[in-house]
Amino acid sequence: MRRAVGTTGQLVLGAVLLFTGAAHLSFARAEFRAQVPSWLPIDADAVVVASGLVELGLAVALLTAWRQPARGIVGAVTAAFFVAILPGNIAQFTEHRDGFGLDTDAARAIRLLFQPLLVLWALAVTSAVPTLRSLRRRRA
Repeated sequence: MRRAVGTTGQLVLGAVLLFTGAAHLSFARAEFRAQVPSWLPIDADAVVVASGLVELGLAVALLTAWRQPARGIVGAVTAAFFVAILPGNIAQFTEHRDGFGLDTDAARAIRLLFQPLLVLWALAVTSAVPTLRSLRRRRA
């Protein structure tokens, strides 16, 4: 049962990233630009395209990596990606930028609360933490 939940969670997360990665490169590109911090010294569109490509790559990895340790490593990298994009979500909140229907500070704040859940989701469904611990023990 636990394995089925992990597999389903990994499939769903991969599908979500496939959708959002494609959205970065097409119909939601302008919305994603609202999440690029104004202080970032890189063209906002380039950031959106790059993050979309990363999401597509992570999606493919999540949808194809089923054996450990690859599965756990993909989960850890996905979680790290979710941490890396957190400044964009914070910038959207602190700079009061509308995007994806988040047109109030309350809505943007609620969105921020979901980011840690994405990190935990990626780690949990791929068994990333125990896998990385096991790899570390092997090297020691």
